[in-house]
Amino acid sequence: MGAGHSHPPAPAGHAGGRYRRKLAIAFGLIAAFFVVELVYGLVADSLALISDAGHMAADVVALGAALAATKIATRKDKTGRRTFGSYRAEVFASGLTVLLMLGVSAYVVIEAVSRIGSDPEVSSGPMIIVGGIGLLINIVVMFLLKSGAKESLNVKGAYFEVVADTAGSVGVVIAGILIATTGEVWWDTVVALAIGAFVAVRAIFLGRQVLAVLGQHVPEGMAIEHVTDDLAAVPGVTDVHDLHVWVLTSGMNVATAHLVASDTADFPRILDEARTMLKATYAIEHATIQVERTAARECHEIDW
Repeated sequence: MGAGHSHPPAPAGHAGGRYRRKLAIAFGLIAAFFVVELVYGLVADSLALISDAGHMAADVVALGAALAATKIATRKDKTGRRTFGSYRAEVFASGLTVLLMLGVSAYVVIEAVSRIGSDPEVSSGPMIIVGGIGLLINIVVMFLLKSGAKESLNVKGAYFEVVADTAGSVGVVIAGILIATTGEVWWDTVVALAIGAFVAVRAIFLGRQVLAVLGQHVPEGMAIEHVTDDLAAVPGVTDVHDLHVWVLTSGMNVATAHLVASDTADFPRILDEARTMLKATYAIEHATIQVERTAARECHEIDW
């Protein structure tokens, strides 16, 4: 029986860790503007502006959590208990972002419903000016995080927060213009409801991805039957058992598998070829593979 495994890159090379500097810049910009928007939202009594400030607050927490998670993920385990490291901290940070987005969305909807039938005085000037400044800041932050969102679920969570906030800033400006031109303050409530719905949809989309990682699903876009067929196609392999592929954190796919082969002299070559194929074809850099002459009793089917 032969067994072997390949190792992933060093912790500092994980997907989220490469974007710490950009996350830090984004955090500073959003945190500074949050205070400004909240103050002017209260002064103008604009629900759209206050709701956008709420999104900014969620952004601050989400970006802070993302920064903390990337730091934690690079730490070496000194307890001897975290054999997979602390990479999942980034996934938990994304989960926190989902909860924040849903919380902000619920608050906006509840507050908007409570305003139905009332006639609050809303100042359109501060809405347009502050909303416009917020829009510019959000666009800058979006460009900072866009590339990282394609590689890291952690960065994607922060990016989605900023995308939602950008939509909120657009809504604030539009609401301000509509109120200024029509004199109808109910536009503030309508726009706030639209912002809340948009944020909720984005949160659900991100939440599904977070749950897929925590549920150890096969990486998105990968078909497990294709992985099985490719392993079985390695010369000398007669059967494949106990194949499992999952995502440890963004950019780090992990796999385990048992391969059956008849010639023990081929075991080293089979190990090398199987690991090379998994890395080249499926970006699985950490694969623990066992080669055996016959399937052990404890082996299970691929979908146990």
